[in-house]
Amino acid sequence: MANLTKTNRRDFLKIAAMAGGGLFIGFNLSSCDSPKMKVLSTAEILSKALGFNSYLSISPEGHIVIYSPNPELGQNIKTSFPMIVAEELDADWKDVRVVQAFLDTENYDRQVTGGSGAMPHSWERLRKAGATARHMLVAAAAAKLEVPANSLTTEKGVIFHKDSGKKLTYGEVATEASLLTAPEEITLKDIKDFKIIGTPVKNVDNQAMFTGKPLFGLDFYREGMLHAMIQRPPFGMKLKSVNDVAAKGVKGIVDVVTFKNNVAVVGNSTWPLIQARKLLKIEYEADGSVESSSDHDRIFQELLDGKEAQVMRKDGNVDLAFKNAAQVIKSEYQCPFLSHTPMEPMNFFADVRADKVELVGPTQTPDRARSETAELLGIPPENISVELTRLGGGFGRRLRADFVVEAVELSKMMKAPVKVTWSREDDMTGGAYRPAVRYRFEAALDEQGNMIGYKLRGAGINAGNSTRQDNFPSGSVDNLLIESVEHKSPITTNPWRAPITNFLAYAEQAFLDEVAFAAKKDPVKFRLELLERAKKSPVGEIKYDVDRMIGVIELAAEKSQWGKNGNLHQGFSVYYSHRSYVAQVADVEINKGNPVLKKIYAVTDCGIVVNPTGADQQVRGGIVDGMGHAMFSNLTFENGVPKQKNFDSYRLIRMKEVPEIEVHFVQNGIDPTGLGEPALPPTGGAIANAIFKATGKRLRSQPFVEQQEFSEINLELRMT
Repeated sequence: MANLTKTNRRDFLKIAAMAGGGLFIGFNLSSCDSPKMKVLSTAEILSKALGFNSYLSISPEGHIVIYSPNPELGQNIKTSFPMIVAEELDADWKDVRVVQAFLDTENYDRQVTGGSGAMPHSWERLRKAGATARHMLVAAAAAKLEVPANSLTTEKGVIFHKDSGKKLTYGEVATEASLLTAPEEITLKDIKDFKIIGTPVKNVDNQAMFTGKPLFGLDFYREGMLHAMIQRPPFGMKLKSVNDVAAKGVKGIVDVVTFKNNVAVVGNSTWPLIQARKLLKIEYEADGSVESSSDHDRIFQELLDGKEAQVMRKDGNVDLAFKNAAQVIKSEYQCPFLSHTPMEPMNFFADVRADKVELVGPTQTPDRARSETAELLGIPPENISVELTRLGGGFGRRLRADFVVEAVELSKMMKAPVKVTWSREDDMTGGAYRPAVRYRFEAALDEQGNMIGYKLRGAGINAGNSTRQDNFPSGSVDNLLIESVEHKSPITTNPWRAPITNFLAYAEQAFLDEVAFAAKKDPVKFRLELLERAKKSPVGEIKYDVDRMIGVIELAAEKSQWGKNGNLHQGFSVYYSHRSYVAQVADVEINKGNPVLKKIYAVTDCGIVVNPTGADQQVRGGIVDGMGHAMFSNLTFENGVPKQKNFDSYRLIRMKEVPEIEVHFVQNGIDPTGLGEPALPPTGGAIANAIFKATGKRLRSQPFVEQQEFSEINLELRMT
């Protein structure tokens, strides 16, 4: 059945000339071949393409230009967004060109990449954009052919009149259609009629990436611009003195300037900057808040043992449940600081002039970049343009605008366009990290092994609320207490892929396995029992969909043949985050006395899968990311400085260590939910639980490789 929906006026404003007059990059696409790149100037696009709404234009030649508003950092949004518009438009995908839109808050809502929220937010808006343009094209064709609009059909950019055999291409009626008024209501397709959505389409930037075309912020170049690199102070330190004589003597250096405890070396290219920065003689002094990792151990213990904590959720009589319990299980889990380590370090270009500012670069939050620039300079935001490049990763690090503001400040000081570039060491030592957290769990069991009480206290360092108090098992336990307590640190933290849940899921799911083991119950059946209780007799408010969670659990158990292969030791994990549900099973096999991680099964319920190719990659990437950071990565501090400064000391997963991954999706036909992050949280728990099954060793802290228990089991990660 088709969906009738009202249009939103701001979704259908006509495209106006973009600020800056730079280049748009467009592509001729097909669903099976790598796209062929074509560079189109702004003037060329706008002179030929007729605006239908803020998401698309069509030229009289039949070229369809679809604007992708959200920053692209590898989540495939630059491909999937246009697919949705093209679907409702009934376009021929080979005629579509995709253009990365500038920041435009008048025409787009939530022009942000973060929280896996872009697709849920934009799904209906994108569909309406395509359907509205199709309606206008059909209306124009009906007038031209002098037939009723309801007698016309569309397919692959062509309008057909079956009775007369006449047809018109979209290009032939584009001019007339673009002058019509957008309808108040529009009919959307039934999902059974989708022809583009649900088909595998390759990333529209593939060809450009494969051939090294300029797409990323690091690729951006403007004639006459200056380059800058910055020496930033350790956390908890402030600038005392600078001797820059030797640095200024390096050929190619224009100046050395200081601002806000930073020392910037400015020159004509990056190589002289690297050499000159090494020659700086800088003294710092403590501001009274310097911390080291040894301090954090003490802080965690004080927070967990302290009387003060914020109650996030309380159901029933927790004290009585634990007093009457037949058995109490108690454990602590800890996760370290982590660097975001995107492959492209932070960088940005700024050109500050008397009456306007031009910003170009990779940011997850272009509006934040603009607003912080406007606040710094005291100018109206509308005087600032933001052009988005493709992001070479972000994982939450590029939600901040610190690197943007640095470029703005230096451009203003130098009275010239400036591009700031961070080195890998800058990115690791001066970044904003995943917060470190320690959790204390307690569970009360009755004589039959039923969980009658549950307590969780999360202690975080700059973590905010380190719990997700309304996630499972909340709602399934009669007596429950969830608390959060935080320590404020000078170490800057930031959302890190699947914020909080990236480590909370591992801890919760590993602890639930401990409880199931103590109750002498199968871990999968134990979770299903809790969910059935939540379904039949919910306790308090339940903010997750019980049936969807049960669905992924049962399908994961089926696909992995849970418990049916005596040679395998299996670990289970399931989690709800960013509106989606993911269940995972890890297989560990004993080979010559050593456990070997063989395979991970993943079942995801994220609603309609727009692009199966991109979706599959998101799940696999999330699992590899989750596994690698749970196994290896750690960031420790000494006197406010991270000890790990590059990939030689900050361990990431290697290709040979990735096991076989089998991906499945639940086909339920609901509107799409998040996918960029939900596959990461369950991975650590599934692996830890499988390792326990195989070895009897509990892994309660990340990274696993630094635990004594891990060193005793000789786990083999190489896929065999």
